[in-house]
Amino acid sequence: MEFTQIKETCLYVRDLHRTTHFYADILHLPIIGQMPGRYVFFRVGSSVLLCFDPEMSRDNHGLPPHFGSGHIHLAFECRPEDYEAWKEMLQQSGIAMEHEEIWPHGRRSCYFRDPDQHLLEIIMPGIWGEE
Repeated sequence: MEFTQIKETCLYVRDLHRTTHFYADILHLPIIGQMPGRYVFFRVGSSVLLCFDPEMSRDNHGLPPHFGSGHIHLAFECRPEDYEAWKEMLQQSGIAMEHEEIWPHGRRSCYFRDPDQHLLEIIMPGIWGEE
């Protein structure tokens, strides 16, 4: 048996309206689920990004509570031919790039922050040895 992927990851955010604007309007991720004041979910390729208000999700009934704190890191993979366009879109949106790394085999990634200061990365395929 083996896992095929990480299907979803979760961020905890203070302002769901601001989060929705950033991920849907700037990064153009489709919204696939939303409960005002509680969460917003986005499609990222075949994965899902869950964004919860940690205080509202602490008292969950049915499912285990979803809450936490601190700055999280996640990476969005893009096609190599789209990498520069993503960097340009971030710049045009007023999003500061913190760092750009050149990895083995010429793969590159760039780091930036979302409104809650989570560290996001746009990454080319192949950094982890996959093709």
